[in-house]
Amino acid sequence: MAASVPSRPLLRLLVFLLPLAAAFFLLTPRARADHAADLVADLQAMRAQSPSGVIHLDDRAVSRFLTSAPSPRPYSLVVFFDAAQLRSRPDLRLPQLRSEFGLVSDAFAARHRSDPAALSRVFFCDIEFGESQSSFALFGVSSLPHVRHVGPAAANLKDSETMRQSDFSGLAESMAEFVEAKTGFPVGPIDRPPVVSGRRLALLAAAALILAPFLVRRVIAGNTLLHEPQIWVAFAVFVYFFSVSGAMHNIIRNMPMFLPDREDPTKLVFFFQGSGMQLGAEGFAVGFLYTVVGLMMALATHGLVWVRNPTLQRVAMLIAMSISFWAVRKVVYLDNWKTGYSVHAYWPSRWR
Repeated sequence: MAASVPSRPLLRLLVFLLPLAAAFFLLTPRARADHAADLVADLQAMRAQSPSGVIHLDDRAVSRFLTSAPSPRPYSLVVFFDAAQLRSRPDLRLPQLRSEFGLVSDAFAARHRSDPAALSRVFFCDIEFGESQSSFALFGVSSLPHVRHVGPAAANLKDSETMRQSDFSGLAESMAEFVEAKTGFPVGPIDRPPVVSGRRLALLAAAALILAPFLVRRVIAGNTLLHEPQIWVAFAVFVYFFSVSGAMHNIIRNMPMFLPDREDPTKLVFFFQGSGMQLGAEGFAVGFLYTVVGLMMALATHGLVWVRNPTLQRVAMLIAMSISFWAVRKVVYLDNWKTGYSVHAYWPSRWR
């Protein structure tokens, strides 16, 4: 039986549709590439308008650059989540962390200024809760501070990569490590603004030059506090306490002395359980215990040698040893509580 021959109208329709289909499949990738290039160009323009290079996003921008943009996208977004009503809370440190986030953005831009291709692959953004509550819900953000990395292939924003809460204590350096680990691009050195401006430094230098003759005259005459032994003893104890209490850690990372209890805001938390964070009061408590041990050792080595009565020497030595044992035991207990690791005594095999 002979095969049926298609009618002429059907052939004409096929001849008309085949070129259209070919043109569609040929032009679709190009249209997608043009759309992606437009998105990158808009992000670059928005970054150029920001002083720190951080792009401010709202719900409309999140929809355009993330949810509506087909994946894989030719860029990654590192997003800092902010809330204007919470900036006054000292425990969250949102203004400081936002400033540190801007330093990371500046460092990344300076590192890749000569490489436009790499500079167009990563963009730093921020989202404010008051004007972008829908975006917070899309990301599933329920607590601050919060930083997310949205990779090129991320389809669901809740599956984007989150920076750990314990890493915020490292400020810009920890944020830079997070960006490098997730994007694969180096950030570069963090350039912090100087603590003292050039004008203030010049005023201090001028004041030092004016006061120098009077200070030198008093030093030569021996009429200063620097000639008092008690001042040097107190200063030595202060330096020892400053070094063992983690005060430099608190200053560099701007750690709070305490935090409000999340379950009961009327209570304060002075000791944070977990090795990733240490509050200021906790460091001062440990520093006090270390200082007590140091003072007991100083008393035994520099004070008891002047005591002539052997009985009094032994009693004072026992008291110093008891106080030192109590202080060391408290430090070990705190370390066990924070880290979960216990300290065990191991006796030599000959003593068993």
